[in-house]
Amino acid sequence: MDRKERVDDELASLRAALRGWQVGMWTALPGVIESFDDDAQTCVVQPAIKIPIRANDGTVTTAALPPVVDCPVQFPSGGNCTLTFPVAQGDECLIVFASRSVDAWWQSGGVQEQAALRMHDLSDGFALLGFRSRPRALASVSGSSTQLRSDDGSTFFDLNPSTQKVKIVAPGGFEVIAPTQVLAASTSLTVNSPQSGFSGAVIVQGLFSFLGGMIGSAVSGAAAVITGTINFIGSLTANGKRIDDTHTHNGVQPGPGNSGNVN
Repeated sequence: MDRKERVDDELASLRAALRGWQVGMWTALPGVIESFDDDAQTCVVQPAIKIPIRANDGTVTTAALPPVVDCPVQFPSGGNCTLTFPVAQGDECLIVFASRSVDAWWQSGGVQEQAALRMHDLSDGFALLGFRSRPRALASVSGSSTQLRSDDGSTFFDLNPSTQKVKIVAPGGFEVIAPTQVLAASTSLTVNSPQSGFSGAVIVQGLFSFLGGMIGSAVSGAAAVITGTINFIGSLTANGKRIDDTHTHNGVQPGPGNSGNVN
C-alpha cells in the first residue's frame, strides 16, 4: 500500500467517524403538533423526518422518531405584548434543539445551571410555529400588504403601506369592548348599514354620514350631541309629530312673541 492509499484510508475512516458522531447531534427538524398544553404553553411534537436504522445483518430500514415532549411554543412577543395563536393538533412547525439542556431554565427562568450534560439532544426542543409543507401552503397570500388572517382567507386585518390603509374583513361580525371609543376622521365618517344602533351618548363633531336607519337611546342626558351643520333630506319626526318644513302652526299672529306648543 503506497502513501496515497494510506491517506485515502485515513480520510475515509475520519469521515466515517465524523458521520457517526453527527448521527447523535440534533439541530432542527420539521414536526407536526400532536397536543398542546395551553397552561404550560408547551406541546408534544412528532418529528416529520424518518431516520435510517441498520440491523445486525446489515439491512437498512427507516423508522419515525419518538415524539418530542414539553417543547416550549414560540409566540411573537416583547414589551409586555404577545401575539398568540390557537395551537391545534396537526399544525406544522419547526423543532429547534438547544445545544445544551434547557430543563432548569424552563422550570425556573433566569440564568440556571445545566440540569444535565447533554448536547443537541431530542429532549431540548422548541416549537416554532408557522412553517408549512407544500400541501398545506396558504392560498392567496397578499404580495402588497401585511395581514393577520384565517387560513382560508375569509377573515383578516390588512395593513397596506403603499395606500396607508387598514382594512378589516369579518363575515361573522366585528366587536369592540371599551369604556370610551374615539373615531377621529379628518374629512368624513360613513356608516353603511341597514340599521345603525347605539345605546348611550353619541357625540359627533364634523361630518357624519350613515346609509340606512339609525336607532339610539341613552339612560340619562342627551342621546346624541352634534356640533356642526345638520342637513336633513326627508322628513323629521319628534315624538310622533313631523317638525320638518312641512310642519305649520295655525293661527299665529305677526309680532315679536314666540308660538306656544302645538298639540
